[in-house]
Amino acid sequence: MWPVDDHGPGTYAEFEAFVAGAAGRLLHVAVLLTAEPEAEPAAARRLLAGALARTYAQWRRVRRDDPYDHTRQELCAAFARSGWRHHGGTGLLAPLGPLERLVLVLRVYEGVAEEVTAAQLGLPVERVRALCTRAVAQVRSREAA
Repeated sequence: MWPVDDHGPGTYAEFEAFVAGAAGRLLHVAVLLTAEPEAEPAAARRLLAGALARTYAQWRRVRRDDPYDHTRQELCAAFARSGWRHHGGTGLLAPLGPLERLVLVLRVYEGVAEEVTAAQLGLPVERVRALCTRAVAQVRSREAA
């Protein structure tokens, strides 16, 4: 027997409204993570599409909580699984390794607390702090050069 699709038209409209409001910022997070130029963010778009698909699949549960936070977590988890593919690039964060990019984007761009970042990435808070400090120093030295 096929599973019943419990995503009715109202549910889809809610999800569509969420995407309309959040997709731009989430795409920017994906672009920062993949360190692609914003003119051609193909990998970033794929990363975001996967995160949004996983969010939609869990929408009935997620919509009551914080769908933006959930989607960002999905986006970061997908990047963490495939971060080695995105090493390099041409953006400002290109010289950073995948984990440094994740920490920097979550802490600096998204403003996620150290403790929350550490919990999401499965790292000790001290490691998140060290990664963020090193990443910021690398970005600053690249800007100064």
